[in-house]
Amino acid sequence: MRCLVAFDKFKDAMSAEQACMSAASAIGGEVDLCPLTDGGEGFAGIITRAAGGTLSQVPVSGPRGDQVAGSLGIVSAQALSPGVRNLLDFPLQSEGKLAVIDMASASGLALLPHDERDPWRVDSRGTGELIRAAANAGVSGIILGLGGSATHDLSLGALVALGLEPRTRDGRACAPAPINWAELASFSGMIDPRLPVIRMACDVANPLLGPQGAVSVYAPQKGLRPVDAAKLERATFDTAQKLCAHFSADLAHTTQASGAGAAGGMAFGLKVAVGARVVSGSKLVVEWLELEQRISAADIVLTGEGRFDHTSLAGKGPGSVATRALELGKIVHVFAGVIEPGLEKHLPAGLHLHVLSPPGLPIEQALREASERLTAAVAVVAASGW
Repeated sequence: MRCLVAFDKFKDAMSAEQACMSAASAIGGEVDLCPLTDGGEGFAGIITRAAGGTLSQVPVSGPRGDQVAGSLGIVSAQALSPGVRNLLDFPLQSEGKLAVIDMASASGLALLPHDERDPWRVDSRGTGELIRAAANAGVSGIILGLGGSATHDLSLGALVALGLEPRTRDGRACAPAPINWAELASFSGMIDPRLPVIRMACDVANPLLGPQGAVSVYAPQKGLRPVDAAKLERATFDTAQKLCAHFSADLAHTTQASGAGAAGGMAFGLKVAVGARVVSGSKLVVEWLELEQRISAADIVLTGEGRFDHTSLAGKGPGSVATRALELGKIVHVFAGVIEPGLEKHLPAGLHLHVLSPPGLPIEQALREASERLTAAVAVVAASGW
């Protein structure tokens, strides 16, 4: 029997590739390994390797300015399927090259210990440095995965790396992190005109401002204190207004656009400044990894992630894999470290769900033992004949 092993990451425990390898080690027979990604950690590596491209590590500025290794993938346009080409709508020649970047590797939350997570004091300069490195490599287009960001700087850090110069009222340079925005008066400089077309892979629909915006929904996950929410919302509005004025963009349209709040306003800032466009990350991954064909070719499908909850069943990677596999009549097993309480009542018929961490297991131990527990759980299911 042919088994498709398609796991997303187990946050703070295993990458998607590691999870797939751990599960596969307990399976006999023909196995198709297909690590999943949502645009966050591992996006560049998974997408680049799937297309037979080359992946390199580029020294860039981390969220707090220290040097980190950003991921830059280069793939050939010839490796793109018609479905991927249609989604990206790139002006690519058949002999052209495409860059794949994930924001998480340069400006990601996972790069910071918990006591250093503070959206006021971090910026996305490293992501801009990756974009610049891609442009220097002569690519015709860039795919930027927006998941897993630590920042809420409206892409100002990235734009600084690309040539924009924030200024104070007396003409001094103004650092791009939000803690400095009270001094921000205007912009000078010019964005690098050699920039290729940019597409941002993302499935977030939140606008930049308001009760469903970046501050209200995502900034608390990045370390924002509740007492500072209103202050950061006002600063976000003021800075967005200045950015729109500089680039002659419509403030109301761009701030309320679907997805503008993604990655702390990265989607907003890059759209306003360089015309970057959002594409569905989930659709891109499905097409890029040829998931439909690989599910169809399998008899058994194993998938999962660190936490399986209602969002997993709303089009997210492992949930969409499981749902489609069930529709095609496959045997489907989902493995997760944690299951949302009560989710069992809403599962599709025929879905087998397995929890790796028993109740009461300390989180540190669960994370440490995740790989061994996944291998053991898959071994039990395989021994039972699926």
